[in-house]
Amino acid sequence: MTARHLYTGNKAVVVGGTHGIGLATVRALLEGGAEVLLTGRDAQNVLAAQQELGSRALVVQSDTGSMADIAALGALVAEKLGAVDFVHINAGIARLEPFDQVTEESYDTTFDVNTKGAFFTVQRLSPLVREGGSFVFTSSIADEGGTAGMSVYSASKAALRSLASGFAADLLPRKIRVNVVSPGFIQTPTLGVSGFSQEERTAFEKLGDEITPMKRHGTAEEVARAVLFLAFEATFTTGARLVVDGGLSL
Repeated sequence: MTARHLYTGNKAVVVGGTHGIGLATVRALLEGGAEVLLTGRDAQNVLAAQQELGSRALVVQSDTGSMADIAALGALVAEKLGAVDFVHINAGIARLEPFDQVTEESYDTTFDVNTKGAFFTVQRLSPLVREGGSFVFTSSIADEGGTAGMSVYSASKAALRSLASGFAADLLPRKIRVNVVSPGFIQTPTLGVSGFSQEERTAFEKLGDEITPMKRHGTAEEVARAVLFLAFEATFTTGARLVVDGGLSL
């Protein structure tokens, strides 16, 4: 089967698909012939994705941190796609905050999107996933160990990994596989962190290149290939974590 027809006949939902890893995954799915619905929270990113993808995909503004938006998304997926084969939970938020500067608001926002939102999105969409389908979560290599300034983010991603393992067990009777990709430093519009100044972005990018054994950032397309491997090819794999980090976790 050619790449153009690799995913023909499949229907996919990419939550957090308007830029970076999510958008790279959407592009690969569309290139392979899949029918795709994708979401984004930021109105500008949603508009940009709509302009790029046109009628090839359904682009929806939706906030993973909002229970009302999650409910509306479930209804929309049921209406527009019916049964789906693959859901990529890619939406997430990262802030570099010294632990003594974390506020209740920033803590809640991180967990509302990265953990609570992911949980209830799966709860809402899983009845729509066909037997034998799959979920893939985007986590981070920060989902284990400790890094200064990332305690809340790391905890939210560690919780996400744990949820994925639980979902893998919960959905096993329906032969739905649930797996996780944990990227390292990846070249995306935000570098995976919100609120950077240009100076901070440059320093963070330089740090990533220096400490990654492969001496570069990964690309969004490289992570997307790992996501789609777990989604469609790794048919005897569930509850697994695939690291995509250029050797950083060696």
